Amino acid sequence: MDAKTDTGRTTGAKLAADAVQRGEVIVMPTDTVYGVGADAFDRNAVAAVLAAKGRGRDVPPPVLVPNPRTLDGLATGVSDAARELVAAFWPGPLTIVCRAVPSLDWDLGETNGTVALRMPLHRVALAVLELTGPMAVTSANRTGEPPATTVDEAQAQLGEAVSIYLDGGPSPTGTASTIVDVTGAVPRVLRAGPIPLERLRAVAGQVESDLPPAAQ
Repeated sequence: MDAKTDTGRTTGAKLAADAVQRGEVIVMPTDTVYGVGADAFDRNAVAAVLAAKGRGRDVPPPVLVPNPRTLDGLATGVSDAARELVAAFWPGPLTIVCRAVPSLDWDLGETNGTVALRMPLHRVALAVLELTGPMAVTSANRTGEPPATTVDEAQAQLGEAVSIYLDGGPSPTGTASTIVDVTGAVPRVLRAGPIPLERLRAVAGQVESDLPPAAQ
């Protein structure tokens, strides 16, 4: 469905949210690449997302949230450095790996008690998330294939496993988010992305990385 106009975005977000509430899988644009996702608290729907990608439970999907306030409802022991990163880079291409609130009734896979959280900077994605709440969303591609940067690429890979495809036009960056683990005393970069190491350090002070210099 075309969601590139204001009217299309409003209508598309409502249809997508209805599908998510029915336990179905949708594809929507984000500020990085297209994402395939479902209700984070629907175990069967999360399993369907992983099946659509051809991915096992050993690689849990991140969770996209509609606003920074959601962080404290899903994560525990959030450090000052993590909050500084969120204040600087949400909404945007920053995913933070946190300790999940133990009492949450969800099953994202083999998370070892963590959850990867991000608030995207994309009007279509945020319109959907404002209606659905937290969604388990991962890149809209089959495992081993390039992430989709257009809705056509996503549909070609995922086909009928997805109920609704929202077309927001080509992805603004086409680069997956920067991932930072904030579960330890010092934040650590797990995946390079649009936010370079020096910008992270300018905000949070000490930030470690095991990535090669060219990837930072």
